[in-house]
Amino acid sequence: MAKKIELPEEIVETAKMAKALSHPVRVYILKKLSGFDACCYSGDLVDELPIGRSTLSQHLKELKYVGLIQGETEPPFIKYCLNNEKWTEAKKMFNQLFTEA
Repeated sequence: MAKKIELPEEIVETAKMAKALSHPVRVYILKKLSGFDACCYSGDLVDELPIGRSTLSQHLKELKYVGLIQGETEPPFIKYCLNNEKWTEAKKMFNQLFTEA
């Protein structure tokens, strides 16, 4: 029987980030929000992407779950921006992964 090991937290976190980046729509959203002082409303994204509002909502939810984006409610809208602190952390994680591999 194989011995089970507990994975280090940094590996688990890197995998969560990789999963969040595993869809082209999510990568598009992050690229859009990474522009200079870029924030946008979900309605703006729906107009740009060939997906429905509920599908976009699920993609935004995944990005928020890992902390890459944050949303500010301005009724009746939600404005999304990059979470710069988490974005920097994610870049360090992937840089470390690709440097070590």
